[in-house]
Amino acid sequence: MKSIKQGLMAITLLLSVIVYGAPIKNAKTVNTKIYGNCLMCKAAIEKAGNIKNIASVNWNENTKIAAITYDEKKTNLDEVLKRIALAGYDSDQFLAPGDAYAKLPQCCQYERTNMAAPLKKSEMDMGKMNHSQHAAAVPADAQENSPFIAIFDSYFDVKDALVKTDAKTAALKSKDLLTAINAVKMETLKPKEHTAWMNAMKSLAADAKNISENQDVKKQRESFKSLSKNTYDLIKTTDQPQPIYYNHCPMVDANWLSKESGIKNPYYGSQMLSCGSTIEIIK
Repeated sequence: MKSIKQGLMAITLLLSVIVYGAPIKNAKTVNTKIYGNCLMCKAAIEKAGNIKNIASVNWNENTKIAAITYDEKKTNLDEVLKRIALAGYDSDQFLAPGDAYAKLPQCCQYERTNMAAPLKKSEMDMGKMNHSQHAAAVPADAQENSPFIAIFDSYFDVKDALVKTDAKTAALKSKDLLTAINAVKMETLKPKEHTAWMNAMKSLAADAKNISENQDVKKQRESFKSLSKNTYDLIKTTDQPQPIYYNHCPMVDANWLSKESGIKNPYYGSQMLSCGSTIEIIK
């Protein structure tokens, strides 16, 4: 009987590893209060705090207590709570930025009673946290450029493919874009970049995935609308080595970004190549 129980326990452990992934090494668990209302809050809080094999958050919507388990050698409690704050959720340690809170769905806008612990700009600089740990992992030339440079380059490749109405190339370049999105290291981002990234990353990844998995150029162009808006939000947080032109197509009521001053419409290609106008020059 004892051997049977031991066998069942071993099977249960194996299944848990298969389902949930490898356990967190050097694990430390802390219970802390995070403010929110509902199951939507739970999903958002846990998504913001979770990092595969590094940090795991389990938030209880009734008690408002989160059990946060993290690898002490790779992150810390403050770093996890700051990511959650940037998603719009206060804790007893950090207050979410007002704009992040305002973007929460109405049902998720909890009563903000803990206003005594603002998230200071210096504390929001995720690039300064554990700098000695991360500097070696980030190439020197990447540190000098925008952390989103690979995303911007891939975006322009997708745009150029759509200008040519080349669905196959657009799909291939969107795979490169998705790789660039997944490669962004949040701990290297400055406060302004981090806030923009938290707001844009889900939509960026979804739109890039949709374009990469679709050979219908009309559907690709539909996803490109949202992709352009979120890429614009990222570009506005960084200094550009050259002017970037933000253009508007009145026929589809959508915008796009270009390195070229001339209009080449990605929503219609050769059918209406010069349709549109520049509404902003980003320098």
